[in-house]
Amino acid sequence: MDDTDQALIRALRHDARASLSALADQLGVSRTTVRARIERLQRQGDIAGFSVVLKGDVAQDPVRGLMMIAVEGRGADRILRQLSGLADVRAVHSTNGRWDMIVEIGTATLEDLDRALATIRRFDGVVSSETNLLLRTRKSGR
Repeated sequence: MDDTDQALIRALRHDARASLSALADQLGVSRTTVRARIERLQRQGDIAGFSVVLKGDVAQDPVRGLMMIAVEGRGADRILRQLSGLADVRAVHSTNGRWDMIVEIGTATLEDLDRALATIRRFDGVVSSETNLLLRTRKSGR
């Protein structure tokens, strides 16, 4: 992937609906070049798809947060099963580094979020956690 491909991807991340003409002007190349590069990047799997963030997607969960969890010992599979059973859990990601899991949580109110966090903190094997509220979503893979 060369500098033009990387600039094209940056431009698409900023506005995936930009016209070929607008992208060509921004990158200083022809429309044909932009189209050919997008098609090649899709064929190679570098671009897996395009997405749209709907107002309804965000409105469904007005209060959203990411909870990072450290797990003691080998309890990750059990905790994953418990998390999967919670209605407010939208996704669970395994990760490396300080935290073992990152949990996406969505609720209607802050009180509901607090209850969900308290429930998760009580799981046997959760030794520590940190939660960040999501204030605004500019791009989503949903």
